Amino acid sequence: FQIDTTQESYLDLFPLDAIVYLTPDSENVLEDVDPNKVYILGGLVDESIHKKLTLQRAREQSLQTARLPIREYMVKSLNTKSYHCETLAINQVFDVLSTYYETHSWPAALQAGVSSGKGYVLPD
Repeated sequence: FQIDTTQESYLDLFPLDAIVYLTPDSENVLEDVDPNKVYILGGLVDESIHKKLTLQRAREQSLQTARLPIREYMVKSLNTKSYHCETLAINQVFDVLSTYYETHSWPAALQAGVSSGKGYVLPD
C-alpha cells in the first residue's frame, strides 16, 4: 500500500461528503467500501476505551459515520469473562477494510481483523 503523510487535516484535503468516519459507536453499518470515499479510522492512542468520543468528533465535524458490520456477521462467543467488544485497534480495522476490498466478503474480512479475544466469532 502506498501511504502519504501530511500535517494537513483531512477536512482541508477532501470534500466533507467524501469522508466517512469509522467509529464503533455509529448507528450506520458499513455495507460496502466505496473507492470514491475517504475512510477515517477513528483511533485514539490510548489504552482505555472512551465511549462515543470518535462519534462525537465526527458529528462536530459534520461527517458521515459508519461502523464495521461485526454484529451483522459475527456472534458473541462464550468466554469466561463474558467479554464482548466491537472496538478494534487501528491495524485491525485496516486489516478488515483491506481484506474486504480484496475479497468483497465481510466474513473473510472480519475473520482477518477481529481477534477471538474480542468475544466475537463467525457462526458455524
